[in-house]
Amino acid sequence: MKYFNQHSALRVLHFLCFFAETMDKSILIKDYTYQLPENRIAQYPLAQRDQSKLLVYKDGEIKHDRFTSLPELLPSESTLFFNDTKVIPARLHFQKETGATIEIFLLNPVSPSTLVQVAMGATGQATWHCTIGNLKRWQSNSVLTKKAGDIILEARLIDHKQGLVEFSWQPKAKSFAEVISQTGFIPLPPYLNREAEKRDAETYQTVYSHHEGAVAAPTAGLHFTNAVLDNLQAKGHSTEFLTLHVSAGTFQPVKVEKAAEHTMHSEQVVVSKKNLHAILLAKSVGAVGTTSLRTLESLYWYGVKLIEEGDQPFLISQNEPFVLPGHYSRQKSIEGVLAKLEKDGCDTLIGETSIYAMPGYNYRVADFLLTNFHQPGSTLILLVAAFVGPDWKKIYHEALSTDYRFLSYGDSSLLFKAKK
Repeated sequence: MKYFNQHSALRVLHFLCFFAETMDKSILIKDYTYQLPENRIAQYPLAQRDQSKLLVYKDGEIKHDRFTSLPELLPSESTLFFNDTKVIPARLHFQKETGATIEIFLLNPVSPSTLVQVAMGATGQATWHCTIGNLKRWQSNSVLTKKAGDIILEARLIDHKQGLVEFSWQPKAKSFAEVISQTGFIPLPPYLNREAEKRDAETYQTVYSHHEGAVAAPTAGLHFTNAVLDNLQAKGHSTEFLTLHVSAGTFQPVKVEKAAEHTMHSEQVVVSKKNLHAILLAKSVGAVGTTSLRTLESLYWYGVKLIEEGDQPFLISQNEPFVLPGHYSRQKSIEGVLAKLEKDGCDTLIGETSIYAMPGYNYRVADFLLTNFHQPGSTLILLVAAFVGPDWKKIYHEALSTDYRFLSYGDSSLLFKAKK
């Protein structure tokens, strides 16, 4: 570490421990669960997106409103950060000659590029890492074929253990995005326990979705309509769009007793220089959804890494916030990221994050969070508990006792960060 390179390793270790987060290894998942009745899980969205209920939590107090009131409930001249990823039809069904159905679930691209947005534009051929249903019925190197309209899509299993599937198609000039839009299905969350319907292709997308690549929607954004977005602007608020391609790992169940032992999934993020300037100028920063929140916090820690360790790729592991020194201001850290882009002559920053927020984590960028109500015992409950403190229990009890709808198609909450 450049500021302490003349000191002993003991002094450096002391410095790190003093300024780093505290990962509480005693946190038990069972303490972050609750009873969620099946009938409280919203199977379908409301007919009008912005008519959902909105629970508002601030300084220990809870109020109830409608989502349409959001612009009036925010601090003056707030800057809201939205995740503009677009859900892809990531579920592909192939029928074997024997009658067996093989389901291929796209996870992340391998070639011609690991960059999701580039991979979606691939023509002729692409290889993806996938999960495969009925895998035992599909032999390595055997080819499955699916026809839809003028498209003929072939899938070849090239690595049985890793789930690597090579796709090729005709006409070759069509992009992979065009191919799966005609051959695939929207991957609804498993807890809905129903097949995707035609209308889900629209309702399970935000109205501002743009960059294809997510296999799950950033559901906090599903409540926004163009009218609400226009009203935000009219009330003096600013809107910024960044990208985190939500992976299937967001539904990964926590199978360990101690939260610290859980392995977080990695997701690709894309941030612009404009986004960074907006963070620096913001009077109050709002994250629309947990994915936007994770992106903003990852930017802070990337700035710290650049300051402390010098030039390096944008990669944030789940444990780094509990090791890196966290005494830098939001301004200082983001300025470090901007300096990196200026030095490289780039307008866009692309990276990956596995950031893991749990109670004890201190948020550095966001002042408030818009989010739905999450599954019991999930990493998202831990994230919320870190944001609002022990009152997460009060919030969820209040939502359950006042008929709020839960999970992806459910109602919304506006949570202000607990004061430390």
